Amino acid sequence: MVGNGGGGSGGGGVDEATIVPDPSWTCGMPGGIPLPTRGELVFRATLQLGEIHDVGTTQFGRRRLLDVKGGTLEGDKIQATFLTGGMDLELTLSNGSVELEEINILRASDGSLIYLRTCGVAAAGDSAVRVVPDFEVAQSSSLAWLNTGKFAGTRVVDAEAGTIQLDVYDIADVAAAEPKVQLKDPEGVPHQSWECSTATGARGSSVFTETVTLGSSISVGASKRGTRNIIPITGGTVTGGMLLSGLSGSVLPGGADYQLIGASTVLDARYALSSSDGEVIVVRNCGPFGALVPVFETRADGPYAILNTKSYVSSDPGGAAGGVSLTFYERK
Repeated sequence: MVGNGGGGSGGGGVDEATIVPDPSWTCGMPGGIPLPTRGELVFRATLQLGEIHDVGTTQFGRRRLLDVKGGTLEGDKIQATFLTGGMDLELTLSNGSVELEEINILRASDGSLIYLRTCGVAAAGDSAVRVVPDFEVAQSSSLAWLNTGKFAGTRVVDAEAGTIQLDVYDIADVAAAEPKVQLKDPEGVPHQSWECSTATGARGSSVFTETVTLGSSISVGASKRGTRNIIPITGGTVTGGMLLSGLSGSVLPGGADYQLIGASTVLDARYALSSSDGEVIVVRNCGPFGALVPVFETRADGPYAILNTKSYVSSDPGGAAGGVSLTFYERK
């Protein structure tokens, strides 16, 4: 079955089918994400929501940013609490299907810190997003089995209750069986990227400068990809440059710089800005020192839509009161 995610025919429809994501957003399972409940339950989690920011229709689709301000996780082998600053980035495509990225930091009952980055997809009209969680925990932790497991689950938002329900299953012994539903992104629309963008180029006109206040850094420790160091973002200010002289506003509290320290240090800052005229700008600033590449996402028919369509480079973070300062430039 191929479609934008409506109900399937035979075999119980989308709810029971293996969902095959679009090749641009595979969640690490290009052959399909099987029905999670065919596996063994690992945990159930209830996340408490803060603000929900409707960014509007961007270059990729309709974007919502859901702040996570805490929560609890319970399973037979793991218990943990969600720390503040998590981000749920929900993208609804023009055909109704959904692509999800969610980033959370947890503290387990034994004190271990867990970096959880979750990818998901859903067919049009399906309130339960099929998700694939990826865990990073210290190799020395009793929870190191999370680093190598194969998991899938569901994510459901209850806006009235102000919660996200996340149920995760071990699917190591579950095949991506028929029936399958193939999701397809709309044609002619750029794809969002799971990985950092890479580019080279000289600095052109300045776009804007931000001063970002930061919380205390925390470290997951040596894990499967290196050492993950997380610096929470607590706020800040934005001032327009040559290209967007009229831009001013604030850095929204939430998100973090999820640094990965290995052979080199790679920054991956995820956060959002609120302009003084009511627009929301989602920012991902990623790369090694000296080669940071930002990607912006804001309303496509809004006053800052140029952020969606041009290419940019970032300065390295410099010291500022309570945090760091960065300037973004148009890439030549």
